[in-house]
Amino acid sequence: MEGVRWAFRCGSWSPTRAEWLLAARCVQREEKERIGQFVFAKDAKSAMAGRLLIRKLVSEKMGIVWDQIRLERTARGKPIVANPTAAAADAGHQRWSFNVSHQGDYAVLAAAPGQQVGTDVMKTARPGSSSIPEFFRLMTRQFTEHEWSTIRTPCSEWDQLHMFYRHWALKESFIKAIGTGLGFDLQRIEFHISPLLIQEGRVYSETRMHLDGEEDQDWTFEECLLDQQHHVAVALGRGGPAGEWEPKPPVQPASAPPRFTLLSFSELVSGALPLTEEDPAYWESFQKKQEAPKRQTDQS
Repeated sequence: MEGVRWAFRCGSWSPTRAEWLLAARCVQREEKERIGQFVFAKDAKSAMAGRLLIRKLVSEKMGIVWDQIRLERTARGKPIVANPTAAAADAGHQRWSFNVSHQGDYAVLAAAPGQQVGTDVMKTARPGSSSIPEFFRLMTRQFTEHEWSTIRTPCSEWDQLHMFYRHWALKESFIKAIGTGLGFDLQRIEFHISPLLIQEGRVYSETRMHLDGEEDQDWTFEECLLDQQHHVAVALGRGGPAGEWEPKPPVQPASAPPRFTLLSFSELVSGALPLTEEDPAYWESFQKKQEAPKRQTDQS
């Protein structure tokens, strides 16, 4: 069964009153309240899109009716389905692993049945308060010597920054898939990038990961560009729930890895059922939010 790859462009979403209030009604009350506490509209929109992506997946692929879905978080903050219904099990739906990420202009979801999944999206943007060489110096311990050699291969600083965020997305996708959180030593994993240049409209799965100095064949990594500034990495590994990380038979990559489908808002909420009453004050509060910190809006 082919996995799911969905993306929603939050950066260009200027929700109408009806859209924002509908979205708020279609997530759990505690999530609605958490999203409402974000200071900036950019963060609130990204978080809202992430929750809607998860609920859409659980409804369509796991067979749980939208208003019966109960999402919770692991101790490390990863969203999980709390109580898959007996009806879904009786219907023969496979257990899906899923992960969401939002950064830059996009929220993304990757999911697959019977595998561990992690995903990360990163936007190439200039550091806010330092030069690119100084930024790299501060981040030295996050990558191995081999990775830094690859990152610094391009001639231009901008292309080096692009390669930096490509590596970062790969590392984050793996960390999120195994569910270990910030305690994992990033020096233990080393990515051997292939090919060096990737193009929009294609999905690549040639990059390999070395764990503790040896190539790890239990994991496959998909890479693509949503646009010229946004890298996405998807980590796929055999195994049970995140946190039960152990060697498994190698993942056999599909002949054509699935591409990310860019959803409209109407597609995002297709099949959604309201969980709460409409709350006009929620829209009024959202309207008062600044889109993003000034430093972010000033960056290229």
